[in-house]
Amino acid sequence: MENYVFNASEEYALKLDKNDCLASFRNEFYVMDGKIYLDGNSLGLLSKRSETSLLTLLDSWKQFGIDGWMEGENAWFDLSERLGGRLASLIGALPVEVIVSGSTTSNLHQMIATFYQPQGEKVKILADELNFPSDIYAIQSELKLKGFDPHTHLVQVSSRDGRIIEEDDIIRAMTDDIALIVLPSVLYRSGQILNMKRLTEEAHQRGIIIGFDLCHSIGAIPHELSDWGVDFAVWCNYKYLNSGPGSVGGLYVHKKHFGQVPGLAGWFSSRKDKQFDMEHVLTPASHAGAYQMGTPHILSMAPLIGSLEIFEEAGLKNIRNKSLLMTRYMMDLIKYELREMGFSLGNPIEDSRRGGHVFLEHQEAARICKALKVNGVIPDFRAPNGIRLAPVALYNTFKEVWETVQILKRIMTDEEYKQFENKREVVA
Repeated sequence: MENYVFNASEEYALKLDKNDCLASFRNEFYVMDGKIYLDGNSLGLLSKRSETSLLTLLDSWKQFGIDGWMEGENAWFDLSERLGGRLASLIGALPVEVIVSGSTTSNLHQMIATFYQPQGEKVKILADELNFPSDIYAIQSELKLKGFDPHTHLVQVSSRDGRIIEEDDIIRAMTDDIALIVLPSVLYRSGQILNMKRLTEEAHQRGIIIGFDLCHSIGAIPHELSDWGVDFAVWCNYKYLNSGPGSVGGLYVHKKHFGQVPGLAGWFSSRKDKQFDMEHVLTPASHAGAYQMGTPHILSMAPLIGSLEIFEEAGLKNIRNKSLLMTRYMMDLIKYELREMGFSLGNPIEDSRRGGHVFLEHQEAARICKALKVNGVIPDFRAPNGIRLAPVALYNTFKEVWETVQILKRIMTDEEYKQFENKREVVA
């Protein structure tokens, strides 16, 4: 972003697009005609390569039947491990520390069941009050299963402003009674990046296991989980990684924990060469594969094969650089064009603390989102007053960012939003 000097003209947006080293990747995706899709932080668009890899895996079922487990270019039996190895570079992990399996929530249950081992005074779990609800539900469930009351044994760090969580506040909450910490890498509403390295170091100094939910960071920002010593992480692959609705998630476990028996075991927790011995005593895999449970969902995993090809070619550093420039440009346009219209930026301004989306706040947010959709812009509403706009580096353009802000300005100036009810849809 060294040469970036803000200019509000459409010509400047076109100039940024002309100089975009990732511009050609837009052609890899099924971009919707007449629409500006800014919801890739909820569900990424389908790429042509993901479509091909899905159809190829479907064809392997047709061609091989049950022999598809061991035959074909992408044999199913160890596909989770191979895809985990390819994902490892996106989070700074060793290939053996990553497995593609389950969903964010089921994987989080697995991690808590494995690593939450209350002993002595260390009996509580630390989280934050701005985390995605599913993570909190999982923590509450696991506490109950261990015989503890979530009201007393789940500690949630408060936000000072309802938008961000200060790392200093998290560290102060790392008291002697905390056994486990579960935090987001990027807050799903405000897009704040937590300093995972610092928090991990502070947790380990106090003998606390710490893990992160990477749903809003994987594929968008760099990580160095192994070097930082992070104990575990979980994520979905359908946001920035574009692997399709409800696709198989992923998990990471630091190699220092290898050999620990999974809290929730299943037959795919087994060492591969022992799995079909059908013994009633589990021999866990010696790597992250031990934390799988049931049979992999092959067809839901298949789109990730094609998607990862794109990431390997584009490079995460290039993706992050463009993402930062797009969100910086969008924020500058908002401040320039939407002055005195009731908007405020709820995301961090600093590049080092900002994830992949812009978080706009407005008291009429729900009806503004509806107006945007009618005008061909796909945003993401977050109750009670948030509008998430995610210009994704692989398929959005700077001109789309410019057009979005012009549409927003017209919606507000002409009061188009007033024709809609200020209430979210069933799916927001």
